[in-house]
Amino acid sequence: MARGTVAYKILQSHLVSGKLLPGEEIAIRIDQTLTQDATGTMAYLQFEAMGVDRVKTELSVSYIDHNMLQTDFKNPDDHKYLMSVAKRYGIWLSKPGNGICHQVHVERFAKPGKTLLGSDSHTPTSGGVGMIAIGAGGLDVAAAMAGEPFYLKMPKIVGVKLTGKLPPWVTAKDIILELLRRLTVKGGVGKIFEYFGEGIEELSVPERATITNMGAELGATTSIFPSDHITRAYLRAQGREEDWIELLPEPDAEYDELIEIDLSRLEPLIACPHSPDNVVPVREVEGTKVDQVVIGSCTNSSFVDLTRAGKLLEGRKVHEDVIFAVAPGSKQALELITQNGMLLNFLKAGARILESACGPCIGMGYAPPSGGVSVRSFNRNFEGRSGTPDAKVYLASPEVCVASAIAGYIVDPRKLGIDWPKVDMPEKFPYGDETFIPPLAEEEAKRVEIYRGPNIKPLPEFDELPESVEGEVSLIVGDNITTDHIMPAGAKILPLRSNIYAISEYVYHYVDPDFVGRAKLIRDQKKKANIIVGGENYGQGSSREHAALAPRFLGVRVVIAKSFARIHHANLVNFGILPLEFVSKEDYSKFSLGDEVEIPQLMERLSSGRDIVVLNRTTGEEIICKYNLTPKQVSVLLAGGLLNWIKGRQEVTL
Repeated sequence: MARGTVAYKILQSHLVSGKLLPGEEIAIRIDQTLTQDATGTMAYLQFEAMGVDRVKTELSVSYIDHNMLQTDFKNPDDHKYLMSVAKRYGIWLSKPGNGICHQVHVERFAKPGKTLLGSDSHTPTSGGVGMIAIGAGGLDVAAAMAGEPFYLKMPKIVGVKLTGKLPPWVTAKDIILELLRRLTVKGGVGKIFEYFGEGIEELSVPERATITNMGAELGATTSIFPSDHITRAYLRAQGREEDWIELLPEPDAEYDELIEIDLSRLEPLIACPHSPDNVVPVREVEGTKVDQVVIGSCTNSSFVDLTRAGKLLEGRKVHEDVIFAVAPGSKQALELITQNGMLLNFLKAGARILESACGPCIGMGYAPPSGGVSVRSFNRNFEGRSGTPDAKVYLASPEVCVASAIAGYIVDPRKLGIDWPKVDMPEKFPYGDETFIPPLAEEEAKRVEIYRGPNIKPLPEFDELPESVEGEVSLIVGDNITTDHIMPAGAKILPLRSNIYAISEYVYHYVDPDFVGRAKLIRDQKKKANIIVGGENYGQGSSREHAALAPRFLGVRVVIAKSFARIHHANLVNFGILPLEFVSKEDYSKFSLGDEVEIPQLMERLSSGRDIVVLNRTTGEEIICKYNLTPKQVSVLLAGGLLNWIKGRQEVTL
């Protein structure tokens, strides 16, 4: 038991129920929430359905940073809805152009020692200032805004001891890539990574945030750094030193597991297509011709990243065969590089300047050419995520990105033949609060009318879990299926996020274009449940709850997989889809598309903790499955989902 660690201290001070023992169900009080517009519209529709008059958190922020393209009425209508909801319910609103939620939250709101729940998988970014910051589905965030605690299984706390000093040209990005190389995208499941040791003195808050941000790719619950003198200096420069508290591990702190990284032994690393853990030294892929380069995303678009990249480009030009773009992570960062001249360096080098938004990271513009190679300072390179199905996306530090943009091929930046530029943190950041709308006073807020455009549709109502399930296998998929596979993003599909009836037409669209039609046939004509069979790490990646909500609307009631990613597993439960795991992974091969399946005595077995028997009526085989559910999650499933469960509790209270 990891007593004395920073993570343990925060969890202990926020504990509502349960024991802080790995694997035990705990409930914690949530101080802050954040949403973004790709997940936020649905989260606020769910919040409205709970009947709460005003958010009950210390602070809630609604960011508009994902669906920025305004090619028709859908996105602008949803932005207007979000603005009206924020005014009505006491929520801060970050307007379009203010920046990416995670970077802006670190700059303006993140507080050491507090808890943050966000409807985006990269919410752990705020762990860079000493918060417990956890990504979750929008329904969990809506519940937190309504005053509900957040339930989770107590993670193991893994200490990551950083020793030594980073060599020139080796960065925070290389530290997290090294962890991904060692542990893979499944290596952090059920764990919190806490960084400590002399090596953290090397890292500014923005650099720490790079590491905690990309810890999401490990499958980790969250990642965290201590709150120390570096944190204090950063918050002072942001004009909010009063938010600082010292929060350090005890000298005798013990971790459930320990990993050590000698920073002096690291070199520039790169994640090759199509997974963030496909990591090799840059030198091993040198010479790969590059079509496109972009610096940005919530991982590497801070003032530090942009300033260093701008200095590297001074007096140089982007290769004639490369299209190079820069997307500042926040309005604040854009102001700073305008003041210090780095913006001019980018322009003189031939760079495109994109809006301060997520943009290319979620396939929202700036897609690579067919079969093209794109080197990006991002956090994910799943196949097709960029918007081009056959693109080859590499992930690397901004330094590697710049070197490759200049050379026209992937190259180790140490070969640029120049000194590694040092970047000093400013004594005072421009606060950039002009594009924030603060909450209204409660009485004034009650007079606000919620705006609803024609693309906003009511939430579907879902029934309780039946005593037994009769269904048909409507899809079989392999390992590492991402939420991008299940519910694609991009400029065509994401604008439908507040219209489940429309967006459900694209479930598994690029994996199996016939899935939706087949699922509807099973649901409507055969009057049976859809059952999906999956491999390892089913549902990794983004927190988007639409990857559970839309399949549930299509009649999916059960997913049987070898293993699940944490957030997607929780989202399935929240929408009344039963996540089952094979006791024997070889049983995965005992299903074929179209098999008739029966799962009897479901409620009784869930309630009593017994394994689930899955009968394949087509083959006559009996498959034993287990489930990784807490008592609360069983109750939620039996109710047909979290919203039903919360409403049921409210009715009992009344």
